[in-house]
Amino acid sequence: QVQLVESGGGLVQAGGSLRLSCANPRRTASNNGMGWLRQAPGKDREFVASISWNGADTFYADSVKGRFTISRDRAKNILYLQMNSLKSEGTAVYYCAANIGSRAATQRTAFTSWGQGTQVTVSS
Repeated sequence: QVQLVESGGGLVQAGGSLRLSCANPRRTASNNGMGWLRQAPGKDREFVASISWNGADTFYADSVKGRFTISRDRAKNILYLQMNSLKSEGTAVYYCAANIGSRAATQRTAFTSWGQGTQVTVSS
């Protein structure tokens, strides 16, 4: 079973930055595409960003394009999400996830393994 552990969430002012991390200590997702999704209160979980197994391909939701950057360190088995110019609508629980296969996925249903989530709160 894939174990994913997120960290790095917190409270930040609008316009600020945060970096989320997702550790895969058992290296069980090292050959999988991975991604970040988020769920705001009262809303469905939505796609934010994804990356292929080797980092060669990345995809972003239009709402975060140009402000967020997804990356992975395969040697350390850590997935990152650098979030800049945060907006209040970015307040959500952010989940790290792995999908079946090595490519980057963009559909929520493609992600089959999930972390516990980390809260990001952006104050206006």
